[in-house]
Amino acid sequence: MSAPDWEPRPTPDPESAFLLSAYTRLRAAVSHHTSTLPVLPTATTLTQTLNSLPPPPYSLPTLGPEDTLTHLLSSILPSLNQQSLSPYYYGFVTGSSLPIAEIADNLVSALDQNVQVHFPPSSPWVHSSATYIESTTLSMLLSLLSLPLDAFPAKTFTTGATSSNILGLACGREFVISSRLPADSARKTVAKVGLVKACVAAGVQDIQILTSKPHSSLLKAAKILGLGEGSVLDVGQDAKPWKMDLDKLERELQEAEKNNIANIIVISCGEVNTGRFATAVFDMPKIRSLADRYKAWIHVDGAFGIFARALPKTVEFLILHARVAGMELADSIGADGHKLLNVPYDNGIFFSRHPSTLTQVFSNPGAAYLAPFSPSSTTSQNEILSPLNIGLENSRRFRALPVYAVLKSEGREGMEAMFSRMVLLARKIASFVHDSEHYELLPQTENYIEEDVFMIVLFRAKSEALNEVLVDRINQTGKMFVSGTQWQGKKAVRIAVSTWRVEVGRDTKYVDAVLREVADSFVEA
Repeated sequence: MSAPDWEPRPTPDPESAFLLSAYTRLRAAVSHHTSTLPVLPTATTLTQTLNSLPPPPYSLPTLGPEDTLTHLLSSILPSLNQQSLSPYYYGFVTGSSLPIAEIADNLVSALDQNVQVHFPPSSPWVHSSATYIESTTLSMLLSLLSLPLDAFPAKTFTTGATSSNILGLACGREFVISSRLPADSARKTVAKVGLVKACVAAGVQDIQILTSKPHSSLLKAAKILGLGEGSVLDVGQDAKPWKMDLDKLERELQEAEKNNIANIIVISCGEVNTGRFATAVFDMPKIRSLADRYKAWIHVDGAFGIFARALPKTVEFLILHARVAGMELADSIGADGHKLLNVPYDNGIFFSRHPSTLTQVFSNPGAAYLAPFSPSSTTSQNEILSPLNIGLENSRRFRALPVYAVLKSEGREGMEAMFSRMVLLARKIASFVHDSEHYELLPQTENYIEEDVFMIVLFRAKSEALNEVLVDRINQTGKMFVSGTQWQGKKAVRIAVSTWRVEVGRDTKYVDAVLREVADSFVEA
């Protein structure tokens, strides 16, 4: 049998012709959606979409690709929000997708690479470049974040910061138990014998997580890993709860040592309500020293805050750089790509100093059909680990490619400019709120320092009646979308600036006008 003819065909095959037509229709429909509809779908639009869905008992008749595409564009698209399309979607710390990231993600779907096993250059044949590109992309991110390339040889992509926090706590759990095992029990690790037996062998009574103002995903990770949400202890300062109290931290570590309790320290690198940071410029060396003394693991929950390290090193960002100084001293770092990097969901990042710990927890045993893998305690920066041995998933998308495309397209200068626009807009909004007769900037501080603002603005209305309905009133304008939250037991509004579409001058005027309109039109009952 002769080999297939791989010469390009003079006319597109039916599959290619359909995709070319479909992508053209898709972009036209999305453009129309962006220009004619509000940030959120209306209740009427949602009802129309729900009425178009198949009713029970779901007999599944065949509709065909063309008619299905029409259904997607005419019935489904209008009821989706514009989180990636509008510069005025400020909810949930949600990034948009840069056009080049969207293109790269389409390529990921078209070629559908399953990034699971790395085939080294010594392999007799080439399988895919995907794992090489992923490793390179992660190294590019380390460079962007001014993290030493040789300090984090274990690195991978995840579904998001929640998964990255699970990886960080799982590695921390393994490390703090293994470091306490006697020499004759070295193989009684959590990965080998389970949490209970490993704790008994190590003489550990409990594991606790010490942090400040933890994100809910940290509590979720603690539950998943069998540590329990009750293991998360807040050691934040009383006046500034987002900031870690180093004296409290040291006291907890000392007390834990007396009671045979092992510790994982988690740094909130960007508290989710305020955007503030847990540490200051000289804190991380002290925390590292305490961790070494008490055999603790340091994990950084850097979902969005870690990207402050990629801001230009100029006077206007000097305070923020001080807040994220020393993160290179951590044992592991988690971050979100689908937030400030502006790549499609789902995209998370994980870095670790300890490849042997990561593979001890996540290596995939007993699968003879997969390439053999021997974890190394001396993994070099140039050694690529098979993704299925360093993460939760055995099968996963080629998540690296949109990030690679963004970093190649924008470069360091473009990324710095994008992050700067986000911060500068947030600062303009914060200053408007601070000076407003209608609103109150949070958290309340004795002196407002604009340079403390990163990319989140937390505030509430001075009128209690307006404050009760403020989120609804803002979102009902259809002009922008904000998240509701609570601060010190009262309702509050959070604006999170995380889209590449920011234009500081234009958007400052726009947001100010919306907030004025809401306040001026409110009449107390």
